[in-house]
Amino acid sequence: MNKRAYNFNAGPAALPLEVLERAQAEFVDFRESGMSIMEMSHRGAIYESVHKEAQERLLALLGNPDGYKVLFLQGGASTQFAMIPMNFLGQGQQANYVMTGSWADKAYKEAKLIGETHIAASSEADNYMSLPKLTDISLSDNPAYLHITSNETIGGTQFKQFPDTGSVPLICDMSSDILSRPFDMKQFAMVYAGAQKNLGPSGVTVVIAKEDMITSSPKHLPTMLRYSTHTSNDSLYNTPPSFGVYMINEVLKWIEERGGLEGIRDLNREKAALLYDMIDGSEGFYRGCVDAGNRSDMNVTFRLESEELEKAFIKASEQEGFVGLKGHRSVGGLRASIYNAVPLESCKALVDFMGHFKRTHG
Repeated sequence: MNKRAYNFNAGPAALPLEVLERAQAEFVDFRESGMSIMEMSHRGAIYESVHKEAQERLLALLGNPDGYKVLFLQGGASTQFAMIPMNFLGQGQQANYVMTGSWADKAYKEAKLIGETHIAASSEADNYMSLPKLTDISLSDNPAYLHITSNETIGGTQFKQFPDTGSVPLICDMSSDILSRPFDMKQFAMVYAGAQKNLGPSGVTVVIAKEDMITSSPKHLPTMLRYSTHTSNDSLYNTPPSFGVYMINEVLKWIEERGGLEGIRDLNREKAALLYDMIDGSEGFYRGCVDAGNRSDMNVTFRLESEELEKAFIKASEQEGFVGLKGHRSVGGLRASIYNAVPLESCKALVDFMGHFKRTHG
């Protein structure tokens, strides 16, 4: 095999090499069935055992909180943006949102199509380069829920703590930092995430929610848009993305092998510190985009003094085997996405490259 790329893509993103190699070994003949897992019925005992194992393993990593259910859905986090208000926003209530960037804005706009909404806090005035203080979150008079985005992939901000909403359900889009650190699942009514950044391949959306929230959905909703449909059928109402669920289970095993969420957190902090130390110590050659207290450990965003120099950086990095360092088209700049599966060695190589680029272009 040729040398693997230094993969800093924002999503679909790097997967653990060990997981890819396990999947390769099992690809043609899974558990001596004479079939790939992609070929077998999702109603069969073999697939159902993998499906259940992934659900149980995910809850175990979160401390087995009582009363929660794991769903494997399709349609990405973007479908959840609509499903959440469709299922939970009642007459006379308001869907509350904390506005922190592009993905929070997309979720909010979907809710506006469904019913009454309220912006509980926003960092738009700072161009979303910081986060609102938790003490500045102001709920509406009759909130159905509060929705937050834990990590903004495009801007590069991340909540380090989460608001205490009391009896108001707290719902969180964790698509870009789920399982990157420990968190108290009991603080949330629902957490959801597209798999393609920290959990597995694209095509699976994971929902972890209090069972009493997702067992009774409005009957006027289309069948596939009711959480109760998927809850009562254990995410097997229709054909699930079976290979993606299998891969999630393997990624969860990989996280267990690295000390669970505490071990993964320590590794992610080490990777992020390498990059931010390079940026902060570059005497202004590299400039971090985000307020230092709100910087993401998953998406490191930075700029150079001109777009021309940034283009030169991207071109030179690609020649050295680095992939995905161009910032999102909506904001420009540079971005290194360093999700769980990005090796420490890749981050060290990037820091070395950044140092060399500064010496030759500074």
